[in-house]
Amino acid sequence: MTVAQPLPTRRDEAWRYADLKALEPVWPKLVGPEHITVPAGETASRQIAELPMIDGVGIVDLDVAIGDGATFNLHLLCHAADYGRIQVRVTLGKGAHFEMGGAILGSGEQTLEIVTETIHAEPDGTSNQVVRSVLADKATGSFLGKINVARDAQKTDAAQSVKSMLLDRTATANAKPELEIFADDVKCAHGATVGELDKQALFYLASRGLPPAAAKKLMLQAFIADAFVSLEDGEAHDQIEGKALEILEALS
Repeated sequence: MTVAQPLPTRRDEAWRYADLKALEPVWPKLVGPEHITVPAGETASRQIAELPMIDGVGIVDLDVAIGDGATFNLHLLCHAADYGRIQVRVTLGKGAHFEMGGAILGSGEQTLEIVTETIHAEPDGTSNQVVRSVLADKATGSFLGKINVARDAQKTDAAQSVKSMLLDRTATANAKPELEIFADDVKCAHGATVGELDKQALFYLASRGLPPAAAKKLMLQAFIADAFVSLEDGEAHDQIEGKALEILEALS
């Protein structure tokens, strides 16, 4: 976002679920987007486990350009803010790949969101986005993901998977996947679900001697782990997934 611009309104589709009241006092303090360029043929990775905070509001804004044949891996945690937003705009070159895994973990009256725009500008690009949300109390978690395939971007292969788990029926999950396709030889798919923990699965685990709290914890860990499957084992994986599990402990 650019501070010279006026405060967004709900007429802007990308901000329809935002907590604009919380955003208003910090809007003048925000800086513009962080620009990331991945040179042709190279691979770059980024992990965001904490949001930079201003008066309870945490905003991350990334503008990413992925060169021809290059790969960018992005893994995110959106949590620990009264209002938290991670906004990502990605433009892919020919044969480029964008991989994103994100988790939204909210409780209390938090409003948390991940908003992406993925632009397949050239042929043979691929992208995959996996987002998992676990929401408790009166928290609101939202994912808005737009995939734009340009007219010349033939052989594009793009996918989004968005799943939300509500621990309390007072929590709210929003999902708005969007496809805008101008090419005719592409493979694009998206899916979104909102649900609760499977009671039959919980019963099955309990019948095998696992205490209810441990069974719930195990199922939530497996649910969130989907977002970080693409993150290679190592310090970064342990850091971001470990943080997610720590937050889940508090939620459950």
